[in-house]
This record gives sequence, structure tokens and C-alpha cells, in this order.
Amino acid sequence: MTLFSKPKSVKGTLLILLLPAGIALMGLAWLVHGLLLDRMSREFVETRLKDEVTFLEHQIRESGGQLDSLKTGDYFQEVFHHAFAIHSPSMTIISPDSWAPVLMSLIESAKDGTVRIQDAGTVEGPKSILAYRKSFQIGNTPIVVIVSEDLGALKRSQTELHAWTAIVSILLILLLVVAIWFGINLSMRPVVELKATLKRLQDGKVSRIHVQAPEEFRPLVQQLNQLLDSLDQRLERSRDALANLSHSVKTPIAAVRQVLEDTSRPLSNDLRLQMTARLNDIDKQLEAEMRRSRFAGPQVGKSAYPLKQARDLLWMLGRLYPEKSFELSSSLPEEARWPIEQHDLNEIMGNLLDNAGKWSERCVELSLVQNSGTLKICVTDDGPGVHEAEISKLGQRGLRLDEQTPGHGLGLAIVREIVERYSGTLHFSPAPKSGLSVIVDLPRAVPVINR
Repeated sequence: MTLFSKPKSVKGTLLILLLPAGIALMGLAWLVHGLLLDRMSREFVETRLKDEVTFLEHQIRESGGQLDSLKTGDYFQEVFHHAFAIHSPSMTIISPDSWAPVLMSLIESAKDGTVRIQDAGTVEGPKSILAYRKSFQIGNTPIVVIVSEDLGALKRSQTELHAWTAIVSILLILLLVVAIWFGINLSMRPVVELKATLKRLQDGKVSRIHVQAPEEFRPLVQQLNQLLDSLDQRLERSRDALANLSHSVKTPIAAVRQVLEDTSRPLSNDLRLQMTARLNDIDKQLEAEMRRSRFAGPQVGKSAYPLKQARDLLWMLGRLYPEKSFELSSSLPEEARWPIEQHDLNEIMGNLLDNAGKWSERCVELSLVQNSGTLKICVTDDGPGVHEAEISKLGQRGLRLDEQTPGHGLGLAIVREIVERYSGTLHFSPAPKSGLSVIVDLPRAVPVINR
């Protein structure tokens, strides 16, 4: 059983979390206030009782222990507002008289210091008192002095103050509710605007999300816009691919049909070769369009392990070209991931390595480098290379610089198209010694297209 169900709204979730937390903290503060108030009151009363005992001791010492010469009765009550008891072997003074049962028990006690009595058990006297007892001697005469205060009146004052604190706390909680509600509505205003924009997007009134979203929602808006751009690009590519395929296949099919429908002409070898060439053109075009349809382009959440894919490709091409050596040069960690769709990365490295394997003499080197802002793929072969005048033509669709080498001239064109979809660059240059060096630079961050 889960503690919390799935939130139905952000406002409700925030209120459910913040209000109990605020009430609990306010209640805790109220309890702590009560404890601190009781402690401070007790310490204050104890300090006053000690001072009054000290004063009485001074008066008794000044009188030489003659208690009958002291000013008692109303004098001490007017000055100290406390009950007191002075006891010697010859005399006991207690004021007021209603405190006598309680104070006599303290006189008979042999323990000095602060004493607190919760239930005195007297009829007229106080029920709860705090007293300070001190015994000393003047000459050979033992003297006991006790000053005490009724805690009942103090408790009533504390209770009243604590009640007012509770009322103020409740008012603060109500103000907190208003502040939380206002803050939530103010913070959720961009979300409401985003919701309205999504509704307009669903109704077809807008094609992209253009709102001033807060920082926390900007990645979401960017990814939604990128998804919409990706869908539009896929639709456009599908339409272009179908149009190209229809245009490219229609003429060869018509030519083959014309030959097959003409029963007056026998199928000579020349006609067979022409039909084979036309069918090869159709097959080549179908293969190219099928490969293009599998390209994903930049996708949020899609990534690949370049080292693993590179090793797999080098092993496969090593079996395809056993007389040539394929080497990998990279300082990437084994768990490094690149923000490129796995099939797209395979097409880039596979086409470059296959093209280098066809033209190399003995060795092909693949280099993978990851910088702060770019991802670099470099494939170098030791073949005859390409003339400076023809380097700029590399990567054009269907271009083959040497008709003697097998292939359709689509590999580098496919690589260029994939790289452009990732907002990268494809660069061809002569190798340091001989051969051709192909460098692909891709951005580390998935590009976001704004229209």
C-alpha cells in the first residue's frame, strides 16, 4: 500500500504537503514557547527568592539574631509580596498565617535550596508553591529562613499568555494558508499559460509552443518543440522519398514493360542487359530510400556506446577485408555514451570504414575523440587518395570517382545527410602520408530546432 496516491494536481499536492507541515511547525513552536515560558518564569522566581532570603539573612545578622526586633507582618509582604518563615530555637515567625502548615514542614526539613511542592494539601493555603530555604548560625543560635511564592497565580498568568499565543498562532496559520495559496497560484500561472498553449496546439491554432516558461519547464518546452520539428521533418522526408522513388522508378519500369509487351521483337542479349541495368537502377533506388527511411536524426533520450559499436564494426570489416588491418584509436572511457541514435552512428562509421576498406592498401584507422563541445570521428586510409579538385565533389549522391570499384556511390552521401541532420560537419582532406582522411564533427548537445 502506497503512502501517497498519484497527485491529481500540483496545487492540491502542494497544499497537502505544505499545510500540515506549517500547522505541525506552528504547533511545535507553541509547545516550545510553553516550555521556555515555564522555565524562564521559574528561574526568575528562584532568583527573586534567593535575593529575598539574602536580604532577610542580612537583617537578622544586623539584629544579632534577635528576631523580635525585626519588622515583620505587613512590612515583608509589602516589600517582597512573598510568604516567609523565620525560625530559631526560641521563636518562629510565619507570614501570612495561612501558609503555616506548608512552611512548618519545610522548616522541619533539613534540606536547603529550592523546593517545589505541587500539592500542599492545605485548605486555605496555596496548593502549589516554590520556596527557597537557607539555614545559618549566629553565634550558637541556628536560624532557618524560608521565602516562598504561590505558583498558582503565576500559572494562571502563564496560561493566559499561552492561550493568547495559541490565538496568534491560529491567525498566523490562516495567513500562511492565504500566502501559500497566493504563492501557488502565482507560481502556476506559467503552467496555466502552457496548458492553454497546448490546447491551441491541439486545435491547430498554433504550430509551435511559444510561451515564457519558467526555468524548470524550459527543457520540456524545448523537447516538445523538437518533437514537433522531428515529426514535421519525418513527414517531409517521407513525402520527398515517395516522390523521388516514384519519379526514379517510373521510367525504368515503363521501359521494361515496353520491352516485355512488344511480342514482335525477340529478347536479345542487348535487351536483356538493358533490362538488367534498368532493374539494377530500381533496386539501387529502393535500397537508398529504404536506408534513408531508417535514419532517426537527433532524438532526446537516444544515445549509443561508440566504443562498443566501433569494435563490432571493425571486427565485421576485418572479416570482409581479411588482407587489410583495421585499427581503433581512442581515449574514451568504456562507458562513454554519445547523444546519437544507435543506427545513425552505425551508418556513419560503417559507411566511412567500408569506403576506406575498399580503397586502402593495408591499413584503416578509426579515431574517436570527445571534446568539451564536439564529438569527432576520423577515418584515415592509406590508399591512393583523391585529387584536390575532386575532394569537394565527395559526398554527392550517386557520385563514383572510380567505376572499377564496386558500389553505388551512396555511402558518403548517406553519411553527409545524417551528419547534416545532427547539425554537424563532414570534412575531407588528404591523409598525412597517402590516402584520404574523413573527419566528422558532431555537437555534444542534441540540437533544438526553433521555427
